[in-house]
Amino acid sequence: MNDRPGCLSGLLKLFLIDAIFDFFQEKFGFGRGGCCGCGCGTLLLIISCLLTLSVLFGTDWFKLGF
Repeated sequence: MNDRPGCLSGLLKLFLIDAIFDFFQEKFGFGRGGCCGCGCGTLLLIISCLLTLSVLFGTDWFKLGF
């Protein structure tokens, strides 16, 4: 049995990752001087890329459902 989520779920996850990334970039991201200047922005970028890649490669884009 294939337990991968469908494309609607994948699109929703990508939207949420984007919204969360934008929020944290405004609060802690590049140029804010929070932790080590650009360190938090770089860390947020790496985490966001890893989450995005996990959604892209773990989603069955031909299945329309949640």
